[in-house]
Amino acid sequence: MPHIAAVSKIDLPDKTNQQDVKAQAREMFSKDFPQADRLMPAFDNTGILTRNFVKPLSYYAETTTFKERNDEYIRLSLQYSVQAVEGVITKAGIDKDDITDIIFISTTGLATPSIDALIINQMHLNPHINRTPVWGLGCAGGVSGMAKANLAAKANPDAVVLLVAVELCSLTLIKSDYSKSNFIGSSLFSDGIVACIIKGDNHKQPKQLLSIKAASSKLYYDSLDVMGWDFREDGFKVVFSKDIPTFIHTNISQDIEDFLEKQGLKLSDIKNFIFHPGGKKVLDAYVDALQIEGDFLKNTREVMNDNGNMSSVTVLYVLEKFVATGFADGYGLMLAMGPGFSSEMVLLDMKN
Repeated sequence: MPHIAAVSKIDLPDKTNQQDVKAQAREMFSKDFPQADRLMPAFDNTGILTRNFVKPLSYYAETTTFKERNDEYIRLSLQYSVQAVEGVITKAGIDKDDITDIIFISTTGLATPSIDALIINQMHLNPHINRTPVWGLGCAGGVSGMAKANLAAKANPDAVVLLVAVELCSLTLIKSDYSKSNFIGSSLFSDGIVACIIKGDNHKQPKQLLSIKAASSKLYYDSLDVMGWDFREDGFKVVFSKDIPTFIHTNISQDIEDFLEKQGLKLSDIKNFIFHPGGKKVLDAYVDALQIEGDFLKNTREVMNDNGNMSSVTVLYVLEKFVATGFADGYGLMLAMGPGFSSEMVLLDMKN
């Protein structure tokens, strides 16, 4: 089975206290959005303490065009991707010329050539690398990217797959959008960049082994309006339904059970839960639906508290936390849900 050799995340220099974000949001929205004062407690109810931001907080109060924000998305995605890739190459103990494949995940900006091409060009990686830019999976992209890296490594046992996920959610904020969904989004979303190395079976296995055993992808019919973007002249208008926690509560337990059953496993066999934290209500929905004893989402919750919701990147920060702080020997389940509405799962076999 292919294995995860290393994970490297970025802690951005403009990480900001949630209460400071709340104060600026009140100033920005109160004049033209009558519901703003009533909705202000949303910032406190998230459980988020600090937000990982790619720009100083004052930037988001400025009036900017979609082009200006997207230009910054391209510039900063490249800058921090290179930093994350350099970090993961060092952690994995490889040379940059060893990389055979690159999978790039994002949903918060537009670039053609895609960012993976810019990374290869700037770092002078092997020009024959197999490139797979993946756009539009939103919060589910990190887990889906890991599943795609697994497929590439299965197809070529000599593969060294570089997975890069970048979400600069803060740059999608539309100041003039006075919808409830935009306001709630401003209380949750933040920025993150992470890189992972996944190796095929012909490579030596490390002592701390995270083998990728299986993956599952599911699209739920008639749920296209649950989460996504509404594309406007002034940028990406966020769309997400208040029914997401209910949707999770209704579906996730059976979906996990069905996935694990195909691997001859039960929920009780899972020792490490590497979940994407969509928000406090989403975490509560997981807890209610799965009825697992103990604080099984501790790492997930702490990553959200420290960073905010970084879309596809968040679950990979959770993975990095398990690697850095320790995990139980046994199986791990990566899980995230995103636009479509969809769910992505990856089963890991984890050994210290």
